[in-house]
Amino acid sequence: MSEPTAVVRGRRTSRPRGDERERGILDTAERLLGEKSYTDISVDDLARGAGLSRPTFYFYFPSKEAVLLALLDRVVAEARAHRDEAVSSPAGDVETRWRAVIGAIARTFRSHLAVTLAAAEARATSTAVREVWNGVMERFVEETAAEIEAERSRGTAPEGPPARDLAVALNWMNERVLHSAFAGEEPGLAADDVVEVLLTVWLRTIYGGRVP
Repeated sequence: MSEPTAVVRGRRTSRPRGDERERGILDTAERLLGEKSYTDISVDDLARGAGLSRPTFYFYFPSKEAVLLALLDRVVAEARAHRDEAVSSPAGDVETRWRAVIGAIARTFRSHLAVTLAAAEARATSTAVREVWNGVMERFVEETAAEIEAERSRGTAPEGPPARDLAVALNWMNERVLHSAFAGEEPGLAADDVVEVLLTVWLRTIYGGRVP
């Protein structure tokens, strides 16, 4: 996800990459999210954890929400990098490639579980978080639809419902099923099994039960 040069997700004017204080706030936020809910974390908690005063915190971020958005940006960028690597890899058959794509996203969000769950919680009340997440999902949908169309053009996937419609259904299924597995909701899938189950649904949906 590219970042504007002036304002990024409500952050103050851009600062040199690697700014230790900004990174300290983000690392503190992710650590605290592993200990308590997003709603229970205060600006004072974030500032104190990063070794900063409250006024100094506001020099970097205008709000707690802006910190969560920056964290979400960071996790999504990591997920995208892993996904792009899986898509571009020439090795393996169709099943191996799709497993790598789904697994890359699942592993990234699972490794940042506290941020993942906090963002899901905040979407219910934060328009900004909801808009960011919808944008993330839209890009996944566009890429999946293009990949389905490419498979159809090669003759490896049958014609069927519009590729975008399948991409919407598959990606929102992933989002909800991964969340329930990682959050331990019931009924739910075991976190270690979820990628293989999702892969089965994707393959049967895209290739009509006949995986090349």
